[in-house]
Amino acid sequence: MSKLLTVFGATGNQGGSVIKSVLANPQLSSEYKIRAVTRDPSKPSGKALADKGVEVVKADLKDKESVKKAVEGSSAVFGVTNYWELFSKDAEVEQGKNIADACKENGVSLLIWSSIPHATKMTNGKLPHLPHFDSKAEIGEYIREQNIPATFFHAGCFMSNISSQSIQKSDEGSILYWNLNPDTKMPLFDAADDTGKFVAGILLHQPELLGKDIYGASGWYTPTEIVNTIQEVSGQKTTYQQVSDETFQSFLPEAIGEELKETFMLMRDYAYYGPGGDKILAESLKYTDGKPSTFKEYVQRSGPWQTGKLDSLFLNSKVSSQIRYAVLLLQLVEPIPGLFLSAHVPHVFSSCPISLDAIK
Repeated sequence: MSKLLTVFGATGNQGGSVIKSVLANPQLSSEYKIRAVTRDPSKPSGKALADKGVEVVKADLKDKESVKKAVEGSSAVFGVTNYWELFSKDAEVEQGKNIADACKENGVSLLIWSSIPHATKMTNGKLPHLPHFDSKAEIGEYIREQNIPATFFHAGCFMSNISSQSIQKSDEGSILYWNLNPDTKMPLFDAADDTGKFVAGILLHQPELLGKDIYGASGWYTPTEIVNTIQEVSGQKTTYQQVSDETFQSFLPEAIGEELKETFMLMRDYAYYGPGGDKILAESLKYTDGKPSTFKEYVQRSGPWQTGKLDSLFLNSKVSSQIRYAVLLLQLVEPIPGLFLSAHVPHVFSSCPISLDAIK
């Protein structure tokens, strides 16, 4: 009899990738039936999953009982939350605990938790304005405290959100401005394609990886390597220019400037994952179900590099360069599904002199 794998965030980058990889693996697809959790199964994305034989159920992470019901009968669960949806650390922690509690009450054999490091603790309080890091890490701590059998997947930065639209045009070509040293290493991966490769690997090596941390990146890439790759693939001259932390923050809306500045400082000064990240990532890559994409492979297959998902935003002359840049940085660190229609947008852009109608 098949076991049940329940996937939260099933229509997003990470959850969708998990479902795709499990369905594509002969062993896992015969071992597990998949239940996809979404707030609205009637949407096209939910119907598309149902057409593939996936059970699609409705649940709201804020509603503990609906989460518990969604997990019923599960052997394994993939859990992920989205800080930017409510723009609240407390709200995200509550949602993550709802998933954890549901797993414990239902006797789930494995919870695969999508996490990232606790930035405040890792930096000894030197970077205290990263709630979207700390919230996921605190959920992970809660999972361990509750003795829930789990493996912790730590996602790197998403390749899909480095596009030519985050690069400033100049008379002499294109320039990427960050507050990173040119040789700062960034852990990148193609979340929509490769999250599932890591998670499928965890499922295939479940006893061995129980309680372990798995880092999710295909490798480490520097700003210099990123622009050189873009130049090689696109044929357009592209260079990198480091700016100061203060200048970098000045590019951004006040509501999120400090948080995004510290996010990039975490990569620059603490190697994103902290001490030992190189070793843990190298070990993690031994367990993937298929080789994750390199950045060059991603750029080569992603079509014209000038074309991105936010074209309508960036072609809108009413949208300030400050908003454009902030959106791209947010998307790089933790993509925001339905960004311009979600409830947190007024909180993020309340200080910007522009009507939200201009960017919907």
